[in-house]
Amino acid sequence: MDQPLGTLGDHALSAYPGPALVLDGSGTVIAANSRSESLRHAIEQATLPSLKALMIPGVQPRQPVVEPLAAPGGGQVFIELIPIPLAQDRVLLLGRDVTLERNLRSALVESRQRYKDLVEISSDFAWETGPDGRFVFVSPKGALGYAPDDLVGRHPSDFVIHQGPASGVSAFAASLPLTDMEVWVRDADGKDACVLTSAMPLKSEDGRWNGARGVCRNVTDLRQRDAALLRAHNRERLLTYVVRTIRDELDPADMLRAAAEATGRALNATGCQIYRLMPDQESFVLAAQYGNGGNEGPVLGAFNGADHFDDELDGWHVLANVTRYRQGVNGAICLWRTQDRPAWGDDERLLIDDVAGQVGLANEQIGNHERILMLSRTDALTGLFNRRAFFEELGRRYSRLAREKKSASLIYCDLDNFKWVNDVHGHQMGDKALIAVREMLLKFTRPIDLVARLGGDEFAIWLEGADEQAALSRCRAIVEGASVLAHFSGSSDKPLHLSLGAAVHAPGSDESLEELVVRADTAMYEVKREGKGSWRIAQPHPTQESAKS
Repeated sequence: MDQPLGTLGDHALSAYPGPALVLDGSGTVIAANSRSESLRHAIEQATLPSLKALMIPGVQPRQPVVEPLAAPGGGQVFIELIPIPLAQDRVLLLGRDVTLERNLRSALVESRQRYKDLVEISSDFAWETGPDGRFVFVSPKGALGYAPDDLVGRHPSDFVIHQGPASGVSAFAASLPLTDMEVWVRDADGKDACVLTSAMPLKSEDGRWNGARGVCRNVTDLRQRDAALLRAHNRERLLTYVVRTIRDELDPADMLRAAAEATGRALNATGCQIYRLMPDQESFVLAAQYGNGGNEGPVLGAFNGADHFDDELDGWHVLANVTRYRQGVNGAICLWRTQDRPAWGDDERLLIDDVAGQVGLANEQIGNHERILMLSRTDALTGLFNRRAFFEELGRRYSRLAREKKSASLIYCDLDNFKWVNDVHGHQMGDKALIAVREMLLKFTRPIDLVARLGGDEFAIWLEGADEQAALSRCRAIVEGASVLAHFSGSSDKPLHLSLGAAVHAPGSDESLEELVVRADTAMYEVKREGKGSWRIAQPHPTQESAKS
């Protein structure tokens, strides 16, 4: 060296554990220790970007600068450079290897970022509560629609609605580690939200509880889907119960009764009513009822313009639907629930739609059964009872007479000269004549009486509660009314008329139905043999004669 270094000698540079060198005012190295080779090389090659900043004269203290340098063995080292001003504008540049420190800091930052990323990926938000149980930290993106500032400083109880079973301690005040506790909270929109919470307690060195720290994952959508699936399964189970109950009934007449009871029980109703819309009527007819209900008039009236009714009515929660088959309305189902019980919910509204579909099918099946039964019990031409149906009903009524000790009369009617109508005018005219007989017989009988076409040109009438005088009067009226059949006659000497034979059952008689039928039939044929077109009352049964004597 051609100039002294003041109080700093060569020994001092050599004793420094890191790179140390002295630069003149132009940035030229004038002294350096052995550990400064990389730093000196960078200065001499003008690859030290911060050199000018380090050489600014008169600035004290100088801020350290960290520069990356090429390591002798390859790779890179980071040197922290500290400039110290000397006399004559010289600068002492001391370096400190901070490579390990920088690497550790970088690793720590990377580790913290990795942990932060993992927390954010695995949860929706992280939180921490302090010793007073209030939030002291919420992750920056907030939680459940709340900004962090909306939560920090507030107590979790302001938001928690319900949490899963635990030791009575809030998940946000955990005293023991816990994992995936289900907690229902109220979100920023006021809606219920479900979060799975994992937490661990924070404790001081002396073991005192200082709060808790944890993460939450929002599973509201999952829980809502689970709940929706559960409700759908429950609706399916209840519908299956109703359908099976209906189908297990062998007698169609009991199907709707079973449906009303099963539906009422399945939907926890106070009462259930099922109605049918009869083909020949314009109003609903009550077909089955379970439990109690209110005034159905306004409900059924609402179906003139709607398929549903869901409202409060005179102290009742009412839920009703029309029933359909192939788009056509064929009835209605109406559910009642007193107002001291919960109103109808969405699941019950969905279920009654499904039940109404099944009841619609049941209504159609019952209607088909009734039509088949009617066809099997009625005469195809006249619509009157046929022989089988007439005697089935007659047997029931005759059995009742013995218990009630009442009178009744059986009239056998046979058309006179009907063969000539068919032979002269054809069978179509003969059919019209039979229909005219039907109209005439119905005209002279009551709704409680029975009128039947037994076959061919033979008819029968059962006069409910009619004694001998009533039977006599009715026979006379029918024979006189038969004059309306005259224009069907095949010829003037073969007029179409009626021959009637009547048998009266007296109260207390032990005469059988078969015996009554024989008496009426015999009386009718006596009229036919004696000239036709008249009537006769059969002789009383022997038990009736003995009773009179």
